[in-house]
Amino acid sequence: MSVEFLITSMIVILLPGTGVLYTLAVGLGRGFKASIAAALGCTFGIVPAAIASIIGLAAIFHTSALAFQTVKYLGAAYLLFMAWRILRDSGALDVDEDSKPVSLFQTALNGTLINVLNPKLSLFFLAFLPQFVDTNQVNAMPTMFFLAGIFMLLTFLVFVLYGGCAALARDYFVRRPGVMVWMKRSFAGAFGFLGLRLALSDR
Repeated sequence: MSVEFLITSMIVILLPGTGVLYTLAVGLGRGFKASIAAALGCTFGIVPAAIASIIGLAAIFHTSALAFQTVKYLGAAYLLFMAWRILRDSGALDVDEDSKPVSLFQTALNGTLINVLNPKLSLFFLAFLPQFVDTNQVNAMPTMFFLAGIFMLLTFLVFVLYGGCAALARDYFVRRPGVMVWMKRSFAGAFGFLGLRLALSDR
């Protein structure tokens, strides 16, 4: 494992995306324990993309427009659904001190689906992992699985940090209803924007 791999992975993970946004929202709305569940779910959602890229299935997205478009629109629809849930009073991401409790399992499941329904994640791994594997290896698969595992571990740790910071700010926001409303609308708008951008994006 090279230093370049660690640095590149950290840059990719730190960039704000749907997983980061989701973890921050949960940290603000549900606290630190829920944000850990969100981080775990988002991390687990990387598994299908990592496996698909390692065994070569992600190449389907390069050759089959139908496969890519199907997963893309499913992912976009789910992001829009999440935006709608944020705006609902009983939504899983409702940033409200008195909101209806959402189980840790459901919180983690939502995070998993966000990443599972992201076809570009498979394409990312397909292009990302081979750059850090010795082409002279007889069997590079164990190395790729190892690197994918390191990437997932880093993802989990960074997301827990994001969620922890959001949870620390929770009391400040909860005591200010006007700010809470603004935050909820901002998260809903961000998820809606990401969903529309994914739906309208090319390969």
